[in-house]
Amino acid sequence: LRVRLADRSIRQTNPVLGVVAELVDLVDQRLTASQLLDLADREPVRRRFRLDDDDLARMQDWVADSGIRWGLDAAHRAPFKLDALHANTWRAGLDRILTGVTMTEDEQRLFGGVLPLDDVESGAIGLAGRFAELVDRITAAVDALAEPQTVADWAANIATATDELTATSPRDAWQRAELQRLLDDVVEQSAQSDSRIALPEIRSLLAERLQGRPTRGNFRTGHLTICTLVPMRSVPHRVVCLLGLDDGVFPRKAPRDGDDLMVDDPRIGERDPRTEDRQMLLDALLAATDRLIVTYAGNDERTNTPRPAAVPVGELLDVIDATVRGDRGPARHDLVVRHPLQPFDPRNFTRGRLHGDEPWSFDHVTLEGARALTRPRERPRPFLAGKLAPIEAQLVEIDDLVRFAQHPVRAFLRRRLRISLADFSDEIEDDLSVELDGLGRWGVGQRLLDARLAGIDARTAALAEIARGTLPPGVLGKPVIDEVFPIVETIVTAARDLVDGAGPAGSVDVRVRLAGGRELGGTVPGVSGDTLRTVTYSRVAPKHRMASWVRLLALTAADPERAYGAATIGRAGRSSVAIARVRPLGRDAHDRRRAALDQLATLLDLHDRGMREPLPLYCATSAAYAEARAKGHDAATSAGDAWTSTYDFDREDKELEHQLVLGGVLTIGDLLAEPPRPDEHGPGWDAGETTRLGRCARRMWDGLLACEEFGA
Repeated sequence: LRVRLADRSIRQTNPVLGVVAELVDLVDQRLTASQLLDLADREPVRRRFRLDDDDLARMQDWVADSGIRWGLDAAHRAPFKLDALHANTWRAGLDRILTGVTMTEDEQRLFGGVLPLDDVESGAIGLAGRFAELVDRITAAVDALAEPQTVADWAANIATATDELTATSPRDAWQRAELQRLLDDVVEQSAQSDSRIALPEIRSLLAERLQGRPTRGNFRTGHLTICTLVPMRSVPHRVVCLLGLDDGVFPRKAPRDGDDLMVDDPRIGERDPRTEDRQMLLDALLAATDRLIVTYAGNDERTNTPRPAAVPVGELLDVIDATVRGDRGPARHDLVVRHPLQPFDPRNFTRGRLHGDEPWSFDHVTLEGARALTRPRERPRPFLAGKLAPIEAQLVEIDDLVRFAQHPVRAFLRRRLRISLADFSDEIEDDLSVELDGLGRWGVGQRLLDARLAGIDARTAALAEIARGTLPPGVLGKPVIDEVFPIVETIVTAARDLVDGAGPAGSVDVRVRLAGGRELGGTVPGVSGDTLRTVTYSRVAPKHRMASWVRLLALTAADPERAYGAATIGRAGRSSVAIARVRPLGRDAHDRRRAALDQLATLLDLHDRGMREPLPLYCATSAAYAEARAKGHDAATSAGDAWTSTYDFDREDKELEHQLVLGGVLTIGDLLAEPPRPDEHGPGWDAGETTRLGRCARRMWDGLLACEEFGA
């Protein structure tokens, strides 16, 4: 269906006028991060500053990383009584971005109290300059439009701001010319007055000239015409549709304007929006030559309770009832159609159920949905009909094996099916955070921990975190530092005591030849002396322990002459530290190499199987099951506690990857109901396990649990 749009406002048809209208609206607002980014995304602004989609995406990342929230600078926050707060303003964020052009965030160095943004590479220097210029010009425009002034001054300042912020192609030069004609018209009409007017007055003055107006050029052209319901719009058409005549919305209510003196003394013959709307309904009724269609919300969208039609529509139905006799009583029963809420409702496809003798809908997709509702429920199909072909790769990356061990189902979806279910949408924050959530506190703690482990003194690390802009502003951020820093220092002390005298941690390149001609290669970080050290601000979880285990196996297999051990240090409570130690795998080089290769072969076998189909391996759940079995406890109960979410905390049963491959949120009983496969037996498989989850969990974790010591 070809559609013609009529009565559009000129701010919609003229992009330059759209920029002007938005700029005037922003003058007395907070100028949030999203507002300025939306302004930068308008076509005339993009052309003026040579911004493409990649540039806008990079600018959005910079805004999020630099902590920009709202306010051009501290002085711009004065009307909100926050002029003493410089953090999270556009000026503070731009200082971080521009400082990041010449410096990096290494060693948490502050330059003039500014922490450089560590994401401004050399290829983006020009963009950083254009971004800063855009914000500076917006600042100048806001300052010029903030004070009361004469209409001539308003027009001159608006024209200057437009030239500074927008540009058009030669073909679209009419857009700027139309703005100039509009401004000249405003100045001409106010030539007899030199009074100074404020922002609300000029905004109202421009709004009258930017609003939609009735047009005739697109009528009677053979297309579907969409227009506003305005007086004198009684142009005859075969079909006239009036959309959204809801009760409370139609007829319109007359807004009370304090500047309108006629409101205090109304007279007969003056304009009344409610009376005009009733007349427009009559005009539309008389303009329809074949059919008139009126729609309104017949049920409340929240409670689904029935809602009456608008009063003029109800009166029209009363007239019809009094004029025509219907087949089923009042004539309105033959005219009013109550449509189902969902398009896949079977009533849409049942002959005569809604209108006439034909089905209402013709959508084949929703028809399948209606058929699915009416037939017996089918058992969900398996996620995969069969195993995929094995991966023919001679080199296995250590990081790939680590990612698989930490989250087998996610690794399968991402590597084999190229499916990522994480939420990658980065919403720009516009509000100053008064307090941090758990994830925000973890980020602060992890950054402070990394800085302290890198040898940065405590005061410098804390000042850098304050300058980052992620903490609550002002004194509200001090309680976060006071709470997090003692925990960080406790973890740092434990980590340094663990490798006392071993020197700084470094990375080791690893290359291991495996059975069958395959190789395992990559880099193992965090090696200090003979200890593979992993330090995290998080609580020590199965995924951290498994990552250390995989890297330790690779390190030992590559250099069995050294008796490598591993230690994972993290939080155990508000003030205590947990350490998961893994002792060396043998007494001599021969034993260590053989043990490491055997364990790597077991993990690689699970990896190869897990790259062909999703295995019932869920890191925390499988670890809880295997640990309970090793201690003689109830494995099913322990696994259920690790798998099942509570009312305030989501666990592995709610992870999107698991829901996708399992067909929804399953219970631990559902998982334990699956028996082992015929090929899951033999050496390395515990024949005493009667469930597939238990057998895979034991194969994954038994090697680590035999060498691990967990404690403070």
